[in-house]
Amino acid sequence: MNDSVLRLIPVIVFFVGLMGIGVYVQKRSADAKAQNFSKEYFIGGRSLGGFVLAMTLVATYGSVSSFLSGAGKAWETGFGWVYYATSNVVAAFLILGVLGKKMAVVGRKTDSVTVIDVLRARYKSNALSYICAVVILVFFTTQMVSQFIGGAQLFSACTGFDYTIGLIIFAAVVVIYTTIGGFTAVAVTDTACAIVMVIGTILLGIAVIQRGGGLDAIMANITSQSAQAVASGEGIDLLDPRASGQIPFQLYLSQWLLCGFATIGLPQSQVRCLGYKDTKSVHNAMIYGTVVVGIMMIGIHLIGTWSRGLFATIEGSTDTVIPVVIVNYMFPILGGVAIIGPLAAAMSTVSSLLIAGSSAIVKDMYLHYKSEKKEEPDQKLVAKISFAVTAIMGILSVVIAINPPDLIVWINMFAFGGLQTVFLWTMLFGLFWKSANKVGALASVIGGLSSYCITMALDISVGSFHNIIIGLGIALICFVIGNKFGTPIDDRTGRIFFPEKY
Repeated sequence: MNDSVLRLIPVIVFFVGLMGIGVYVQKRSADAKAQNFSKEYFIGGRSLGGFVLAMTLVATYGSVSSFLSGAGKAWETGFGWVYYATSNVVAAFLILGVLGKKMAVVGRKTDSVTVIDVLRARYKSNALSYICAVVILVFFTTQMVSQFIGGAQLFSACTGFDYTIGLIIFAAVVVIYTTIGGFTAVAVTDTACAIVMVIGTILLGIAVIQRGGGLDAIMANITSQSAQAVASGEGIDLLDPRASGQIPFQLYLSQWLLCGFATIGLPQSQVRCLGYKDTKSVHNAMIYGTVVVGIMMIGIHLIGTWSRGLFATIEGSTDTVIPVVIVNYMFPILGGVAIIGPLAAAMSTVSSLLIAGSSAIVKDMYLHYKSEKKEEPDQKLVAKISFAVTAIMGILSVVIAINPPDLIVWINMFAFGGLQTVFLWTMLFGLFWKSANKVGALASVIGGLSSYCITMALDISVGSFHNIIIGLGIALICFVIGNKFGTPIDDRTGRIFFPEKY
């Protein structure tokens, strides 16, 4: 039995297990879905415990770009990229700590199933809701494309399958279990994926250290390469936190904004705050999530840097660093387990985006239209539409991913920035600023998103800062200015969102 087949065995077992979870969850929750399909399918009936909440949040936030492009950039630039990646560690703590309790309380009072439900209840604006729904569809599709590309590239590189075949297999598994099982299946499979991501990271680290002759030998090799690079004046000092100027201070600051503070503005993470069952769950999830994100994000970037002690050159894109480690430096079966880590990162992200994207169409558009016409929706029809929309979104992303670009990390970061520009201030001010109104929110969304996309398209930036600085800055200014022209919220909305002031 050749090495490629041996590496494939754990992957097949994992894929079958995920689809089995989807079928099991679908059968177990059939009665609940029959009574209220959208609430059960899109937020799992608000039943997540602390550990599952943490794992599904981590799995949604952690993506294949960290395992491939992130580790590859760390191999290229050294320990500076590890420092750069530490901003990710605070994500779970911030999202749940800032939004968790308030959003859950408001969600139950307003019977909100999606992020847009919360915004509609707060701002009373259909225009804002529909714009946000379209933004979710566009940027979620962009993110899904990047995950499909990364997952298929890894699958192909480590198993020998053609990229397109790997893409179809990989996509079919995630689309099937997500479509069948809904949010609960996503939460359970996300938990499995997060656990496997941690195991994969540990196995990769052990393999690199062992094959490199220990950390002392690896560091000696990296130090030698850095000294030669500095002496020649043409390479990068791998020990320099700024990577010989490749990672300027502005980029660090942008990263802490994009992958640190502004993660509060990611709707796929915000919706997790609607799905947990009690306060204890969210408190535990803050701790579990922070620890797991730290292990994964710091660990995989350290592994990327340590890999420089194994090989100093690489053919093609730096996205292939982790596949090279798996194929050339790990026993096949263990390599197969390690492959599952980044595959799980991609699959968990895609599944969460599929559910949230489907909810934007089904819950925020179709069901809202029905409610405005005072029509009672047929739950079986809602189920069929939800299944179809989820499947179509997945298939569309696969079609786009057939001809992939390099450096998927930048595709992912572009989508991150667009979502944060739209949802950060609208959600934060909606929950915590009593005077915020729909004119300010609309001005913020339109002005911020337009400036972000235009400056990205025209390659306009402020120094070395990421364009998220422009997007969020203009969105904030537009919100404050637009807010002066709107009307205050009504008393009923005020009592729901700000009971302490009424």
